[in-house]
Amino acid sequence: MEKEHIDKISYKSKDYYCSLAFALQLIGDKYKSLIIFHLKDGGMRSGELQKSITGISSRMFTYSIRGLEEDSIVKRTVYPVSPPKVEYELTESGKSLIPIILAIDKWGQDFAKQHHLYASSE
Repeated sequence: MEKEHIDKISYKSKDYYCSLAFALQLIGDKYKSLIIFHLKDGGMRSGELQKSITGISSRMFTYSIRGLEEDSIVKRTVYPVSPPKVEYELTESGKSLIPIILAIDKWGQDFAKQHHLYASSE
């Protein structure tokens, strides 16, 4: 049996032999995915975006948003006003992730319903 040829992806001094592992490296942690989700409807100011994500610390927000920016998934715009205004928006690559993120969200909703995981809202 002949071995299948696997293409290597080299990115930021690391080699990936699985495109899924590579994709998950880019967007796989929960905060990166949540940032993408919250930017799906358009750009947001930095503080507004951070407040929209429950439980994220300033340090983790900065780490996650910078990673998305470095990977060309999110674009950062600084407006020359006082105080400085910073806005984030999805790039075209980032926008291409919206259907995937929404599908994962829908799967999570369906799984929670099927397993009766929603708490009653009394």
